[in-house]
Order: sequence, then C-alpha cells, then structure tokens
Amino acid sequence: MTRALITGVTGQDGAYLAALLLGKGYEVYGLLHRHGGSEAVQERLRRLNCPGSVTMVDGNLIDLSSLIRLLDRVKPDEIYNLAAQSFVRMSWDQPLLTTHVTAIGTANVLEAVRIASPKARYFQASSSEMFGRAQGAAQSEAAHFHPRSPYASAKVFAHCLVQNYRDAFGLFGCNGIMFNHDSPLRGIEFVLRKITDGAARISLGLATDLPMGNLDARRDFGHARDYVQAMWLMLQQDAPDDYVVATGRAASIRDLCRIAFAHVGLDFEKHVCVDPAFLRPADVDVTVGDPTHAKDKLGWTAETSLEAMIAEMVEADLARCRAG
Repeated sequence: MTRALITGVTGQDGAYLAALLLGKGYEVYGLLHRHGGSEAVQERLRRLNCPGSVTMVDGNLIDLSSLIRLLDRVKPDEIYNLAAQSFVRMSWDQPLLTTHVTAIGTANVLEAVRIASPKARYFQASSSEMFGRAQGAAQSEAAHFHPRSPYASAKVFAHCLVQNYRDAFGLFGCNGIMFNHDSPLRGIEFVLRKITDGAARISLGLATDLPMGNLDARRDFGHARDYVQAMWLMLQQDAPDDYVVATGRAASIRDLCRIAFAHVGLDFEKHVCVDPAFLRPADVDVTVGDPTHAKDKLGWTAETSLEAMIAEMVEADLARCRAG
C-alpha cells in the first residue's frame, strides 16, 4: 500500500487530494499542528463521499525537528506540500507570518525530506501569483517571475528551492504551478467563493449587496477536483519536472459576478459594488496559464468548465444558506 503525507490537508486541495488518494487505495496521513483540528478535513471528506479517512499526525512547518521525527515515523512514499498562508490580501497585513509559513516552512519540509525520507517523491504547490505582472499571452513553465505580493514572493522562494534540492541532492521534487482553482470547499475569504456565497445570500433575501475589490482583474480559474489529479500524475512520472496547471482561459472578476448572479436570475450590476477596502496595494492585471506541458507529458487537461464550476458552487451555497 502506497503511503502519502499531505501538509495543508485541512484545506480545499488537501481534502480533494486525500479523497483521490484514498480512492486509489493509498494510506493517507495529514499533517496537523496543535492549533488545528481534524474535524475540518473529515467533514470535507464526508461531503466528497470519500471512502476511508485520513490519519492525522502532529507536526509544524516551522519546527524542523518535528518534521524529521514525523517523516521517520510515517515513512511516506509520496509527500504533497500544500500548506501555506495562501490568502494573498492577508499577506500584506502579515508578511512575516506568510514568509515563515510559506517560504521557510517549505525549506524545513525539504530539509526534513533530505535527512529522513530522501527516496520519497515530493510535490510542491507553487502559484500563478509568482508570475505577477506577466508578459505575453499565457504563462508557461519558462515564463519569468515578477511577484507582486509577500505571498507571491514567498512562493517564488519555495519554488526555486525545490529546483535546487532536485539538482543538488537528487530529490524527486515537482513544482505544480497552480493557477486559481476553486470548489464548494473553498474558504469564504477567496474571491470566487465570496461571489457565489454573495449571489446565494442575495437571491434568498439574506443580503442586498456585495462589496468587492478590483472587478477588472482577470485570472485563469479551474476546479480543485481536476487540479489535484495533476498533482498525483506528476509523482507517477519517471523523472521529476515542473508543470503549469491551468485551463488556458482567463475571466475577469466582473465575468465571475455576471455568471454567478445569472445562475440565480439576478443582474449583478444591481448588487455588486467596489469597496476601496478590498483593493490590494499592488494588484496583478491578468494571469492565464499555458498547460501544454501538462497535457503533453501527463495527459492532463481541465475537465470542468468555468460555468459548470460556478453553478456547482452557487448551488452548494444556496443549500448552506437554506440550512442556516
């Protein structure tokens, strides 16, 4: 039985990935620090009708010794490092925390792998935010990084460190450059979930308007269920590599509002307003990924359309609101 360790297991991606691996017969362990709780991931797994459960193990990304002891105990075949302070806007308010968790935390995990599990296959969740003020129509693995936030800067450090450990120590390390991906399991602080929740609440008379930030920013949005499949495929290859995981289609925040509100029969322009409090100090105008490498080498493509994903999310939020 293949054994996998997932950091960030209590998040959206962690739940979808755990469900995928459990369905493939894996023995799955999830890293849990003392201030966390296993209820979140188990509830998400129940919502995914997942067979089996995740074994929670104690550890902390900023405590190298705890990670070494953990790897020595679990002896994983595959390690998926999804943990991060991943809310971009919050990284401006908490830049040091973001750096400690997202950048130094990755360094600790890699060092623990080098010392205690050098034969394990390692996946690092990189981010399209690394491209920042991107040049060109779509970003491939060869595109230059121009991070525009503390979060993006921390992700660039982590991404490059995986490449360094791969070259210097022979680590089977893969970076998945993940463009925006969402689902009904996404946290409410993320923009698309905020929109679908707002559309649901307004349609049910629980709210009247939805304050937003920059409506003209354009991003490449896919479904987390599809994207964790790409993560798994990367670690099944003969050699490690880096991959852009994206749909190749960009949509503006305005487009997302239009699609979500139309699903409940509303005109978004009557309810969505721009609130300066939600504008970032430095924003990214557009990011769209070129997933050609993932398609050619992994045989992977995104299966869920933007419209289908938004409809799924709005319906889930409607059900939550009706249930109180």
